[in-house]
Amino acid sequence: MKHSHEIREELRQPALELRELIPDVFRSFAELSRSAMVAGELSSGTKELLALAIAATRECDGCIVAHARGAARAGVSRQAVAEALGVVISMNGGPGTVWGPRALRAFDEALADFSA
Repeated sequence: MKHSHEIREELRQPALELRELIPDVFRSFAELSRSAMVAGELSSGTKELLALAIAATRECDGCIVAHARGAARAGVSRQAVAEALGVVISMNGGPGTVWGPRALRAFDEALADFSA
C-alpha cells in the first residue's frame, strides 16, 4: 500500500468526477457514514476502530486511510488500533498480517498529520 497521502491524492480526482455524475449517491453515502459514526452506546472512536478493522479485512486502501484518519481524529490510541488489528489478524490469518501493518502505518501517518 502506498502512503496515505498518495492514496488520497490518487483517489481525489476520480472521486470528484464520479461524484459529479452521481451526486445524490455520494450525498446519501456521506449522510449514512456521518450517521453511522455518531457517538451513541459506542463512542465515535470505537466505531472508527470497527471501520478500520473492516477496511483492513476488506483490503480497501482508501477505506483504511479514511478510517485511520477518523480514528486519529477521534483520539483513539495507537495501542487500541494495534489491538483491533490483532483481531483482524486473528480472523484473517496471513492477509491480516499484511493489511494490519498497513492500517497501523496509515494511522501513524494520520497522527503525524494532526500533530503537525
